[in-house]
Amino acid sequence: MKLVILDRDGVINADRDDFVKNATEWVPLEHSLEAIANFTQAGWQVVIATNQSGLARGLFDVHALNSMHEKMHRLVGQAGGRIEAVVFCPHGPEMGCECRKPLPGMVLEIAERFNVKLEDLPLIGDSLRDLEAIAAVGGQPILVRTGKGEVTLAAGALPEGTLVFADLYDAAEYLIRR
Repeated sequence: MKLVILDRDGVINADRDDFVKNATEWVPLEHSLEAIANFTQAGWQVVIATNQSGLARGLFDVHALNSMHEKMHRLVGQAGGRIEAVVFCPHGPEMGCECRKPLPGMVLEIAERFNVKLEDLPLIGDSLRDLEAIAAVGGQPILVRTGKGEVTLAAGALPEGTLVFADLYDAAEYLIRR
């Protein structure tokens, strides 16, 4: 089975400095829905791994998060794609959990749940913490320049072997064709 892990904010939808707090603020990036549809139609399973510290900060509740994800699932489905699961960390950065990226907790959970090998498992993200989470378990870090991607790239210190693409669509095309 081919599986790809995607970060959410800045990869699939527009990121916001004040957090994406509701379904109205959840706005897909250009071609991201098509990219997920292309993965689906090429036989890939798509799983989201996203830090959602806005929950711990009290900026939104689980109902609002579920509404965002319902919108995401609906729009992806209308584009011809499918998201198999959304795994999220509800904790704040100071809470010391194992699931918050850059720690690999969510990646390990996904690998176990879907019975996939960690070696070469791709994770597409826009921040260093996304890349570090997958690199920590021997997976393939992939940076997109959308969201915080340009800032992440400019800061350097990317994990060894990180691939860089303009956006999710370009990353998907590469993975599907390799």
